[in-house]
Amino acid sequence: MKIAVLLATYNRKEKTIGCLTSLFAQHIPEHINLEVFLTDDASSDGTAASVKTGFPQVKLFSGSGSLFWAGGMRNSWTQALSSNADFYLLLNDDTLMTDTAITDLLKYTAEGENKSGTPAICIGSTVDQSTGEISYGGKKLRSKNRIHSDVVYSNTEYLDCDLGNANIMLVPAAVVKKIGILSSSFTHSLADYDYTLRAKKAGFKVLVVPGILGHCVDDHGNNWKSANVSLRERVRYLKSPKGLAYSEYLGFIREHFPLHLPSAFFKLWLKTLFPFVWDTLKK
Repeated sequence: MKIAVLLATYNRKEKTIGCLTSLFAQHIPEHINLEVFLTDDASSDGTAASVKTGFPQVKLFSGSGSLFWAGGMRNSWTQALSSNADFYLLLNDDTLMTDTAITDLLKYTAEGENKSGTPAICIGSTVDQSTGEISYGGKKLRSKNRIHSDVVYSNTEYLDCDLGNANIMLVPAAVVKKIGILSSSFTHSLADYDYTLRAKKAGFKVLVVPGILGHCVDDHGNNWKSANVSLRERVRYLKSPKGLAYSEYLGFIREHFPLHLPSAFFKLWLKTLFPFVWDTLKK
């Protein structure tokens, strides 16, 4: 069995090396072969050199410096398609996996899929050790018409979810054959949420695997700028791929939650023009 592991990095040398160290420390059966594809988006901190020295088996690719996360992951995934892997493991470069994470991800294939006959994208939950809270994993929508969702997690059961973070995400080849890879509509964020929603529409399951499979700090914080920041900077953040990603976010809502579009439009501008009001509403 072959698993193509996909990563993207930019100026996070220590985190990237830590992630790769946890990856190659996995307790996996001998018949499982890991082939790692990493896109370094023109890092200036020596990431590429450190990867070449410490992990020469990694297939390393160079970006232009403007790929961002989704672009870097698409590049790694595109390079990996020719490997004819059985699975594609999307892994964030700041995630430290538990020793049995990959084995835990594959258990559904050996157990659940044999019962249901339906391939599933399997999501691994991560915990932020500084807070003890789930940092990334899967979320269940409260309504099919709105993006509002809740984190789902269990120590013992597979749980269905709608939105999956690609910090740890195992995708069967059957899913890729039918819906392809991450959409080019997204520069940085939302590409993983879009992918899991598209997979479900195509008839596949998306499941959160039992237990904690890794450690990762939730570094997103508030997704809006405070009133202390100038309006020009707030508008720049609204349109930035690493900010509110205005056009891409509305495109995502239009595709998956069209009835929620007016509300989403209003909230984006409320966060930008009147952040003090949004601060109050969110308390």
